Amino acid sequence: MLEELSEEQLEELRLVQTEDPAFFGASLEEVYIGSPGLKAIWAYRKAHELWCAGAREEALLISQEARRDFGVEIHPGARIGKHFMIDHGMGVVIGETCIIGDNCKIFQGVTLGCRGASCKGEKRHPTLEDNVTVGVSALVLGDITVGAGAHVGAGAVVIKDVAAKDVVAGVPARSVRPRASVDVTGDGVGEGEGTEGAGSNADL
Repeated sequence: MLEELSEEQLEELRLVQTEDPAFFGASLEEVYIGSPGLKAIWAYRKAHELWCAGAREEALLISQEARRDFGVEIHPGARIGKHFMIDHGMGVVIGETCIIGDNCKIFQGVTLGCRGASCKGEKRHPTLEDNVTVGVSALVLGDITVGAGAHVGAGAVVIKDVAAKDVVAGVPARSVRPRASVDVTGDGVGEGEGTEGAGSNADL
């Protein structure tokens, strides 16, 4: 079952095995069978290579097959870094001009899409910097940037830039970063200041 996988693919299987509680103690074979999000990422990487080589029709065919097979739609023109994880996967949409950094994780139902006037621009979709987590069914829309280490809560609608290491939730999304953690961003917010309605990562 795993004999035809590359070393990079095996590394990604091991990542899921160690990062996803559903697979703690599971074999790599179990991870392979139960990870549609990872299979969608592998299909994307093949499609992206073809897209960059100018074979756009073939790239789009692979993308649409992955959409049908795994419930995940990743445009082959998107740029995605290393160790990207899609947990569960069903209903995920990632637009053509998205840029996703290393070590990012998104959950089912997430849309990284365009918004309003941005849908007509050259860069229409969001940028996620390294180590970003986007919770279940969140919408991140337009040519905005979610800073490194930020967390987007489940069901949030994000239409503005998110600062590095911030935690945002709600519709529209706003910071719910715990006051005790404000110093780590270096944004000059002192102890006792910050945003009301502070939450925790457990709420994502």
